[in-house]
Amino acid sequence: MEEDLSGALNSISLGQKDSEIMDSFGLYVVTWNVATAEPPDDVHSLLQLSSPKKPDLYVIGLQEVRAAPLKFVSDLAFDDSWSHLFMSTLAPLGYVKVTSIRMQGLLLLFFSKLDHVPFIRDIQTTFTRTGLYGYWGNKGGVSIRLSFYGHMLCFLNCHLTAHMNNASHRVYESEHILDAQTFDAKNTPRILDHKAVFWFGDLNFRIEDHGMNFIRNCLTSQRFDLLWPKDQLTMMKKKETVLQKFEEGPLNFQPTYKFDLNSDNYDTSGKKRKPAWCDRILWRVLSKSLQKGVVEDGEDKEEQKKEQEEEFPLRVAQESYTSKMDYNISDHKPVVGNFCLELRKIYDTPLVQVCAEGDWSADFDALITYTPLQSFSSSAWDWIGLFEVGFKSISDYVTYTWVKDDQVAFIDGFQIYVSKDDIPVRGGEFVLCYYSSNFQCIVGVSQPFKVQGSRAAIEEGCLPENIDGLNQAVAS
Repeated sequence: MEEDLSGALNSISLGQKDSEIMDSFGLYVVTWNVATAEPPDDVHSLLQLSSPKKPDLYVIGLQEVRAAPLKFVSDLAFDDSWSHLFMSTLAPLGYVKVTSIRMQGLLLLFFSKLDHVPFIRDIQTTFTRTGLYGYWGNKGGVSIRLSFYGHMLCFLNCHLTAHMNNASHRVYESEHILDAQTFDAKNTPRILDHKAVFWFGDLNFRIEDHGMNFIRNCLTSQRFDLLWPKDQLTMMKKKETVLQKFEEGPLNFQPTYKFDLNSDNYDTSGKKRKPAWCDRILWRVLSKSLQKGVVEDGEDKEEQKKEQEEEFPLRVAQESYTSKMDYNISDHKPVVGNFCLELRKIYDTPLVQVCAEGDWSADFDALITYTPLQSFSSSAWDWIGLFEVGFKSISDYVTYTWVKDDQVAFIDGFQIYVSKDDIPVRGGEFVLCYYSSNFQCIVGVSQPFKVQGSRAAIEEGCLPENIDGLNQAVAS
């Protein structure tokens, strides 16, 4: 029955793809060396939340997050202050933290609108230390790779060696990180195997030769283009093959390093370090001839790769590239890049359909139904979680139930009961999410539904009579 259903859905999906146009998704990338500072009170401007068009994905890379031993241990046990701020800001707008990775001062966060979460799979993270000859993580790179509607993407956040005379060493570190980071995947074992790669961070490249007076005159007159020829990254891209693989938008914004703290003045200390574009965002889309598809024995590999690219293309366009000068808690200014991902979905059906059956109340046991829509390897460790609408991350569930415990098969799928003791007495608006242990991600999300608060609690005056009153009480 399940195989027939899966086959029917797949045939419908493949039939539709012949006539589908490309889908567009917004990606917003942030890189910021925060110089061990605590986060500001507000990041709405940083995330451009006043814009009427919200991105589908946020990728936030920080460097020099405070990593003193006691604080680092507490950050591992609980969300660090930066993660907490971004989650608290984005969750009410419908974004979920899908995954993250931390290596000492390097932090990389990946957020998605909830609608896309069931189509984000094959998530893996890794890191590479380059400080103290590879033994210390104050420098290096952290990465997240994943499948987005079937297209393999990788995001790499780096903090490379500092100082003017280390340009060649920065290139060496970049090559080492790109080569050393590997993933448990047949077709995309390394970063550069992915269909699209976004590389960003405090790359620490400086402006050579020009004196301080010339640089300041260029900045005052906003003739940034006069400084580009002596930007080390621009210079290195002309001769280093690995850098030539990446694109970057024009540097039409002020150098983002080095500022006096809590000011917009470049370094006035005795060192008077020259301004530089240390903080960068680059990207690369794998060329058609190198893209890897699923290749069957006996088939022409190059021909199949070409056919897959023609059927499921991916294009990346940068819509804006700038700095956010209104943040001054660090000696670096944050840099943001707004991208459009244009792609044809390789899959557009979730693995599992999840539903809350009937009316839910904290006074009665509740019923969940779930139906596999495609064949996949389920596990006894799969679970379905109850999440409040606006939840922050996958670990932010209210309660959960194992799918293999007390499940009952019926004609269209499976049913599981949830004890009334596990349902929040205050009620509210919730969604159900099916978490796959094998995929290590959410593969199905229900429609939002309301849960009626406990009648006994309402009668005792612990809860208001209606959901509007409940929401006002929770907000206050």
